[in-house]
Amino acid sequence: MKRSSWLFPLLLGVLLLPRSSPLVAQGHFEFSPLARQAYEEVTSLRFAAARQSLRELERREPQNLIYHLVDNYLDFFTLFIDEDQNAFRRLEQNKAQRLQAIRRGDSFSPYYRYCQAEIKLQWALVRLKFEEYFTAFNEVKSAYRLLQKNTADYPSFVANQKSLGILHAMIGTVPDNYKWGVKLLSGMDGTIEQGRQEIEAVLDFAQREDFVFAEETVVMYAFLLLHLNNQSEAAWSTIHGQQLDHERNPLATFVLANIAMRTGRNDEAITLLEKRPQGPEYHPFPYLDYLLGLAKLYRLDEDADRYLEAYLAAFHGRNYIKEAYQKRAWHHLLRGDEAAYRRDMERCQTEGFALVEGDKTAQREAEQGLLPHPTLLRARLLFDGGYYERAAVLLEETPLEATAEERFRLEHSYRLGRIRHRQGRLEAALDHYGRTIEAGREAPQYFACNAALQVGRLYEGRAEYARAREYYRICLDLRPAEYRSGLHQQAKAGLNRLRGR
Repeated sequence: MKRSSWLFPLLLGVLLLPRSSPLVAQGHFEFSPLARQAYEEVTSLRFAAARQSLRELERREPQNLIYHLVDNYLDFFTLFIDEDQNAFRRLEQNKAQRLQAIRRGDSFSPYYRYCQAEIKLQWALVRLKFEEYFTAFNEVKSAYRLLQKNTADYPSFVANQKSLGILHAMIGTVPDNYKWGVKLLSGMDGTIEQGRQEIEAVLDFAQREDFVFAEETVVMYAFLLLHLNNQSEAAWSTIHGQQLDHERNPLATFVLANIAMRTGRNDEAITLLEKRPQGPEYHPFPYLDYLLGLAKLYRLDEDADRYLEAYLAAFHGRNYIKEAYQKRAWHHLLRGDEAAYRRDMERCQTEGFALVEGDKTAQREAEQGLLPHPTLLRARLLFDGGYYERAAVLLEETPLEATAEERFRLEHSYRLGRIRHRQGRLEAALDHYGRTIEAGREAPQYFACNAALQVGRLYEGRAEYARAREYYRICLDLRPAEYRSGLHQQAKAGLNRLRGR
């Protein structure tokens, strides 16, 4: 028999074999040493090294489809940090190509659906930066379904719980201005407690086994405790006890400094930010300059404006530009330079975007043209930095003049309530909070709304759950022009925590 007579039927037979046949090359999913190296380089913002490792991974392990997940992490962090609209349009086509490549892989691997879900979740977060809310919510729902199916088929695959845990915790706390998005998320359910337990199970596994997403999970858990579970000290203990490598990883610096600032450890945050890793091997992260400027402003340092200026010079994205101008304006005002304050507030109106709450509030202050009260402003900044005694002494030694405007009297009561709360003087705090709520229900400032939220938290801490629910609902009923979305989300999180109590 001539060779050509049997070769063609054989080739035809191979082509017609079902895809599951071992004779057909099929992509697999493996966090090989090289894939893990690339992942760790991406998550420490060493992007040049990561790109080199990814090229090597593609060359040496062409069938390893984990490549596409790690490559997506690179796009995610680039866009999330830079907020570059042109880069977003250029890179978003990568999503469909990566998903298509993954779908050609081994469908019996637990990573098959997981990688698709993670890519969709990452792009959903990026789209929120660029106001593509409808597509973002749809991607979240699609990712949720993939993770649910994956959990049903592979219940011991703990990476599912990492992502589902945070989704379960977030469901039910979506702010009112995204109610239309809640309808898109119909079919998704969960509670903060459910999400917390799922992530804790992942952390328990990571203590016993090598888990590539261990640090990622720790960060998620700490932010869940801080923002949704009202456990700030637990959040700090969690993140501080993990020994994140802040000397070699700017993201670790960001996480540690952010939580330090939110838990009254401002001096520690400044130390972390001043020693952050920098150099050509790291992708630029200007937001760390913004955080350092903010932390120094909280301490009333003379050089706070230097770091705010560095942020404004280096960052060309969308968020926290207006707020940076506002904070630099405050710095000038507290040093008696009203003209410089006015100049920065004018820039606040024309620069940046009013998307996040801080920028919206900064623009509103700029448009109103009302000067803050210097004493109250100093007390506010000191309180935000965790310098409660300094803030209390300032307000006690510098009482408001009898002719002070109503907005200043309202703020004075609110500030004292917040300080007494942190000092543990709870009855005095409740008294000041009550006055603030009563006097500020119709005011555009956020004071009454946040006072109600804090009273709810105080009663929750005392296990007086009925009263806690009452004040969380009061918070939701109040509709200030400032910070409403964030405050309402926290009140919803409080009601979510109290389910069944």
